Amino acid sequence: MEDEKDTKVAGYLPSPNTDVKSTNSPSEYREETAAEIAAPVPLTRPTFRERSKDDTGAETGTGTGMGWAALVLSILSLFVMPILFGAAGIVLGFVARRRGAEGLGAWAIGIGAISIVVGIFILPFF
Repeated sequence: MEDEKDTKVAGYLPSPNTDVKSTNSPSEYREETAAEIAAPVPLTRPTFRERSKDDTGAETGTGTGMGWAALVLSILSLFVMPILFGAAGIVLGFVARRRGAEGLGAWAIGIGAISIVVGIFILPFF
């Protein structure tokens, strides 16, 4: 039985794909292989400013609503609860600046900081 197997295998050619020897096909298993084609994945994520630009390259106003809310909170903090509203205005001001409303965010941060300083150091004496 061993002799018959050796004589059958002796005439086969080695396959480039597998370790199996085959006569006419590259493999006895007749399996199909293919390469997947996909778009290359970028290694870094785009920043928010790159994502918020439209086709013409102009920045869209995604942070203006948040900038106005931050400014309103900061101005309100001058009159009512300066620590709470001032801190909220500062935080929203930073978020608004990050989203593109740099002027509104800067004003909200400045007014909120002034309100906190006045609330902590000056109002207790009155």
